[in-house]
Amino acid sequence: MNGLSRRTLLSRAAVLGGTALVVPPFAATIAGADEGPARPANALTVPRGDHRHAALSRGQNMRWVSNPEVVRLPVSTTEVVNAVGEAVRTGKRLSVRSGGHCYEAFVDHPEVQVIIDMSCMDAVRFDTARGAFEVEAGALLGDVYGTLLRRWGVTLPGGSCHTVGVGGHVTGGGYGQLGRQHGLIVDYVQAVEVVVVDQAGVAKAVIATREANDPNRELWWAHTGGGGGSFGVVTRFWFRDPGATGTDPTKLLPAPPAEVWLHRVEWPWDNLTEPRFTRLLRNFGQWHERNSAVNSPYAKLFARLELSTKVTAPNHLIVQMDATAPDSERLLDAFVAAIGEGVGVTAQVTDKRKLPWLQSTGWQGLWVHTPTERYKYKSSYHRKGFTDPQLAALYKALTATTYTHLGFAVSVASYGGKINTVPAEATAEPHRDSVLKLLWGTAWGEAADDKRNLQWHQEFYQQVYADTGGVPVLNEVTDGCFINYADIDISDPAWNRSTVPWTELYFKGGYRRLQQVKAKWDPRNVFRHAQSIRLPGTS
Repeated sequence: MNGLSRRTLLSRAAVLGGTALVVPPFAATIAGADEGPARPANALTVPRGDHRHAALSRGQNMRWVSNPEVVRLPVSTTEVVNAVGEAVRTGKRLSVRSGGHCYEAFVDHPEVQVIIDMSCMDAVRFDTARGAFEVEAGALLGDVYGTLLRRWGVTLPGGSCHTVGVGGHVTGGGYGQLGRQHGLIVDYVQAVEVVVVDQAGVAKAVIATREANDPNRELWWAHTGGGGGSFGVVTRFWFRDPGATGTDPTKLLPAPPAEVWLHRVEWPWDNLTEPRFTRLLRNFGQWHERNSAVNSPYAKLFARLELSTKVTAPNHLIVQMDATAPDSERLLDAFVAAIGEGVGVTAQVTDKRKLPWLQSTGWQGLWVHTPTERYKYKSSYHRKGFTDPQLAALYKALTATTYTHLGFAVSVASYGGKINTVPAEATAEPHRDSVLKLLWGTAWGEAADDKRNLQWHQEFYQQVYADTGGVPVLNEVTDGCFINYADIDISDPAWNRSTVPWTELYFKGGYRRLQQVKAKWDPRNVFRHAQSIRLPGTS
């Protein structure tokens, strides 16, 4: 692949104009991770006026458009080090883009002068020296899944959207439809390479591992759910199952199922009265309370209950089930029947088929790629199903006829299983006892509609969690929010009227530990945005 080789970099560990490649003593174990043929040390630069600039000054969310002086597109760690070092020396505010799926203005901010776009660093390969799979931060999930399966027959339990970049997905603790069976993607991170800036303003690349004796281990930990854009620029990850032994790459990550069932059913709003709607949601929540143990035969099932407004779309259930599991079709049918039991409205099957796993990852029932829309997203974790006030608020808002907008849905996803076997403090992703994970999403096309859509979305979410200050506080039913579904509203007292700050909703008790990592590795607060980790003593 492109870039200076690791061996070449080891021999050039000299400070170059405020930048350096610093390799900790234990990093000699990765000498086999060759970056390929040598390339120029300076990243490709796209300045204002270049015809590419407009496309590279925005991500997936068209609400956020920046106007940086330059966009840097590195192809090696050395180029990232130099790009960061130059920005620091010249006093330019920078941000980092991986796949471009940031939901808030963390990357495309008016004050950002330099964007480091990691999309050209997208290699997926096996590092024989480390005995782990090396994935560069600009790789997209769909490409990672395809390469891992085709070359080695393995996978990672990541998200369902093919176009999400690894850099942001992993650092925020990404999850997906294999999570109940195999855990979170961060549970497989063996090491991470990060370009950081020290107190003297020197940019350097550091490798941090999960090894207990690694002096940089806390930097590794922070990148297992602490969110992106707070500590440095991630250039690459190494993945390996912590329980794996030996050197055979086909045995060092989970194997996906050979085939899966895909199933989709709908409950039309016609005749779906409030008691029937309530029963449907109760069934879904209580089923997950009963069936989210790691040893459950349903650990190999993932589902999303998609709730839409009455005037726009039916409610529907999307299911993926490992077709190689014993009695898989019977278990699938039993699950669908359990969710619809007692609802009194006949569910309409709109899709049921068996596909090879790799092809199933492209099923549009689980993800939609629309890089032309304006978005607002929110999140919530549930340790249990829904309370009576939450159910009443959901029904009231979804059946109102005053808001007609096709782009709104509440996606209630399966969680738990193996995810919940990992201690909360083992990674920076602390939500390890929830059984449901909710994504509240709205998409629209025109800036003129921003206020109407945002206000309805914000008020709806606040009403559902009205009993706890408008947010899913940490209690016996709810358990905070997901940093990868970034939501600036939970930092705003107008929308978060609880006594629980946004930092605790995202990171719980781990936030103070993340602040200590911030103080050590980004003492100048070079890497910052509206919900980045704050230096101790600041807010």
